[in-house]
Amino acid sequence: MYLANSQLVIKMNKNGFRIENDSLGAIDVPHEAYWGAQTQRALAHFAIGAKRFNWGRMFIQSLGLVKKAAVQTNAELGRLPTEILAPMVQACDELIDGKLDAHFPLPVFHSGSGTQTNMNANEVIANRAIEIMGGQLGSKNLVHPNDHVNCSQSSNDVFPTAMYLAAALTLKQTLLPALNGLRNSLNTKAEQYSNLVKVGRTHLQDAAPLTLGQEMSGWVAQMDFAIDILNNQSGLYQLAIGGTAVGTGMNAPACFGDSVAKKLSHMAGLPFVSAANKFSALAAHDALVHTSANLRLLSSSLLKIANDIRWLASGPRCGIGELQLPANEPGSSIMPGKVNPSQCEAMTMVCAQVFGNDACVAFAGSQGNFQLNVFKPVMIHNVLESMELLADACKSFDHYCAHGLIANERVINHHLQQNLMLVTGLAPHIGYDKAAKIAKLATEKDLSLKDAALKSGFVSEDEFKHWIEPLMGR
Repeated sequence: MYLANSQLVIKMNKNGFRIENDSLGAIDVPHEAYWGAQTQRALAHFAIGAKRFNWGRMFIQSLGLVKKAAVQTNAELGRLPTEILAPMVQACDELIDGKLDAHFPLPVFHSGSGTQTNMNANEVIANRAIEIMGGQLGSKNLVHPNDHVNCSQSSNDVFPTAMYLAAALTLKQTLLPALNGLRNSLNTKAEQYSNLVKVGRTHLQDAAPLTLGQEMSGWVAQMDFAIDILNNQSGLYQLAIGGTAVGTGMNAPACFGDSVAKKLSHMAGLPFVSAANKFSALAAHDALVHTSANLRLLSSSLLKIANDIRWLASGPRCGIGELQLPANEPGSSIMPGKVNPSQCEAMTMVCAQVFGNDACVAFAGSQGNFQLNVFKPVMIHNVLESMELLADACKSFDHYCAHGLIANERVINHHLQQNLMLVTGLAPHIGYDKAAKIAKLATEKDLSLKDAALKSGFVSEDEFKHWIEPLMGR
């Protein structure tokens, strides 16, 4: 019932390609491909990083969500033929569900507006809808990729809308749950060891004592700070849709952006709105730069935590050795029984990658010219990569490191007994200078702190017991 009166017959060549036309003329497209002429041209012109830099599931899903909301809005505004609405919505749903991912072959590095990827989505949706209607792929007479799928839109507002949608969804659905899981595991460890007194360390030197729980609570607080900031990326909810080519909304009804944003908010469960200033929404992506910078901040925290853990676990007998790591895998191909801090190393490498990604995003964000930033694809690719890497690293670190961390209480107590900086507890009673002389005497004569204190004559055994031993958890 969907067949038009003038269904076109698409010519096929002998190599299994269909011959499709666009404004530049004829081009061969694989006969089973849902993409069309414009995507095929882009494949030839942008074979840059094609084996590594491709769009992931979340970005393709986000494009599908934007296109579905646009189709529904255009239908409500009477801008599309009624007979093509159901097939178009079905095609969008299949795109959202991941059934059409194989038909998005383009790499990230192409037009900085994302035009080729937007047209890829238009062609896939159009051709799949045509197929549903019983027509021939590439015919365009039933559903047109520009006139119908891209109605009321431009690549310049569709692509950044999909960017912010993908970033916000990945943040909420993937990264934050992983961060909270690791944070909670570290907090459990902090509570478990809340009374275990140990040596503090500043400047990589022995310092006043604290508990292992207190040390770990610092890690938890760092994560809380990063999580709180990442929970408040409100700029990602300001969508460019409705701005079309330069921000004026040319060829789109005045209500189009608000309607699409409202539908996306309902679909995604996030408070998306059409940006009040579309000129900024197309020409600058400060919200994405801000999000990337906060991913770098998170990476700084995770680097500190991972490094602390691997230092505290160093040894185990010839290093600090105060923490025992889970023995997940053999640590060496030549040294039997070696356990390496491999989860810490993986985490720190991910953090280094995020630093690099952020440098790219920061530069790309500065490159808006007049009404358009043309670094959009690499910006969103790097932000999504950073989020996904950090999420994976946090889940791995949580499961294979944080859960299995064990305090080596024997080593911790031994280090505490040897810690000359317990002398800090004497300073309020005998003064800084006398306390310093005791520490110097202990160092020069290789004495215990107690023996040096008694030898100095500044402190009695009873005073030492009352002033120092409470600091050692006794």
